[in-house]
Order: sequence, then C-alpha cells, then structure tokens
Amino acid sequence: MKLNCWEFKKCGREVTGAHVIEFGVCPACEEKKLNGIHDGTNGGRACWAIAGTMCGGKVQGTYAEKEKNCQICDFYKSVQKDEFGKFHMIMELRKMLGHI
Repeated sequence: MKLNCWEFKKCGREVTGAHVIEFGVCPACEEKKLNGIHDGTNGGRACWAIAGTMCGGKVQGTYAEKEKNCQICDFYKSVQKDEFGKFHMIMELRKMLGHI
C-alpha cells in the first residue's frame, strides 16, 4: 500500500491529527487538485509541490523556500522510486495547481 506523506512522516497534521491545533491541517491533505497523483489522497504523494507542508518539525513556506529540503527528503525519494517511469515532475504538478 502506498502511503501519503502524513502517514509516512507521522507529522500529525492530517485532518484528525495530533498537531492540527498547533500547526493546522496540512495543505497536502486538502489539495484536491492533486488527488490520485502517484496513487495518493489529495496532495499526499506530491507534498513537495505544495506550500505550507511540514519538514523537520517546522511548517515550510513557499515552494521556493522548501525546494532543497524536499529534494533530500526520504519521502520524496521513496515516491520517486515507487513511481519510476510514472513520476510527475515538479513543473507538471505546479501547472496542475495553477501556479504556472
């Protein structure tokens, strides 16, 4: 079974998560434009394209601010491996989000 980022990272920002009061619901959980990408729920397997996701215990800002962290992330690398040959590149994901 393919995990979404909040399941893989156990950040607690899913809708009923332990850290929702402190940090809010993760935008990846709510981003319906990316639902089904890499077989994920909403933006759950494309979180690197979504501003406001969490990394290292901190909420990340814009895509530009988080890009380097995401490229070395264990979850990002896992999705790349899982989706070999079907991996959606960042520019394609950002177009789907309407950012380009």
